[in-house]
Amino acid sequence: MKKKLEKNMGMLDVLSLAIGAIIGWGAFVLPGDLFIKETGVVNTFIGMSLGAMIMIIIEKNYGFLLSKDAVAGGEYAFTFKSFGRGHAIICGWFLSLAYICIVPLNATALALIAKTMFPGLLEKGLLYSIAGYNIYFAEAMTATVALVVFAWLNIKGVKMASTFQTVMTLALLGIILYMASFFMTRPEFNMTLMTGHLDVSKINIGNILRIVAIAPWAYIGFDCIPQVAEEFNFEAKKASHLAVVSIIAGLVIYTILNVITSSVFTQEMLLTQKVNWATGDAIELLFGRIGLYSLGLSLLMAIVAGINGFYMASSRLIFSMARAKAIPAWFEELDDESKTPRNAIIFVMLMSLIAPWMGRRVLLWIVDMSSIGAAIGYLYTSLSAYVQAKKEGNKVIQATGVFGGVAGVIFMMLLLLPIFPGSISAPSYVVLIVWSILGVALYKKYGEGYRSLDEGHLSYLILGR
Repeated sequence: MKKKLEKNMGMLDVLSLAIGAIIGWGAFVLPGDLFIKETGVVNTFIGMSLGAMIMIIIEKNYGFLLSKDAVAGGEYAFTFKSFGRGHAIICGWFLSLAYICIVPLNATALALIAKTMFPGLLEKGLLYSIAGYNIYFAEAMTATVALVVFAWLNIKGVKMASTFQTVMTLALLGIILYMASFFMTRPEFNMTLMTGHLDVSKINIGNILRIVAIAPWAYIGFDCIPQVAEEFNFEAKKASHLAVVSIIAGLVIYTILNVITSSVFTQEMLLTQKVNWATGDAIELLFGRIGLYSLGLSLLMAIVAGINGFYMASSRLIFSMARAKAIPAWFEELDDESKTPRNAIIFVMLMSLIAPWMGRRVLLWIVDMSSIGAAIGYLYTSLSAYVQAKKEGNKVIQATGVFGGVAGVIFMMLLLLPIFPGSISAPSYVVLIVWSILGVALYKKYGEGYRSLDEGHLSYLILGR
């Protein structure tokens, strides 16, 4: 008998899932680590805006396909319908990497809050150093405990997890928008610095492309919506509007935090001074210690929403592949009481527990991996939309499908070809190769059922018909 997930998610739950997944660690940390320091405020805004527009067009392909097949697995199911089982497993496997990566990415940022709010609190028990970054036992354990707690929360039930997600996301948005409405009125606000950042002579195509290259990672979250489609308690076609809202909200929050940080720090200051958390220091200067605590609270909420959201998305994708017999049946098991994909959640937790012990330097490597996986998902979804739209004679979706397909290829070129400034690092290539080998090994050992099932039965397992 086919195992099914229960319909427990309303529209606000789904919107909170997407926004919370988009606004994670990066929106708070990248202004100081990348945006102002390396690419510049103007280039970042142009790159992020272009990225958002591309994502909104690509989302039309998601909305078109989701209105037809609202099942767990999202891109995996879409790809199967249009290109068959082989392409589907490739899409699902690399997209699962993108989702899994972001869970520890957010968890390890907890140490950043502690360093700023309570200096020295977690810098206890020095273990070793990786790429010049010290690994402390207390820091690693903090992230580890968070990963275990949120795995438990997701196993206990989607309603509990989604309600928690909604509260965290709404509070996060409230705090950031409140700060944005008042920051230019602060006496410490430096218009001279802002004007310097906005100099159009600093526009650089290479830096803009570098930001566009990470757009698949920056806006990854709206595409979590199809992963939980089987649990919607509303019409699936409404989900497309929620996804567009989440992308726009992501752009607004990224921009607000970048602008606030740039009102205090110049590129030269970040390059020559040791700054642990530029956005936190900027908020403290503008709003005082209370402002810093508020920002820390909002970052905590963003981290929590990111961990929770991608636990939900990644586990549903893995569950969908297991239900189709593409990976071991162990991943298909549901919790007896809550009917959540218990073993898939446990697997995501176990994979995520590696990162806290690797140090902050690996975070940018994780960003690389997430961007690649997301780009593959966008590519397959867009091409799938084109195939289905062509059968129906839908010219609009054919056009967005072609656009999304071309964008997906460009994203992958920007990430994989060393000639581009946004290309991934050598360690990221190593992780990509290892993940590919692991996928091939699992498929060869456990994928016999997937390969031998007739199309009708497989279609029932993946699409529900």
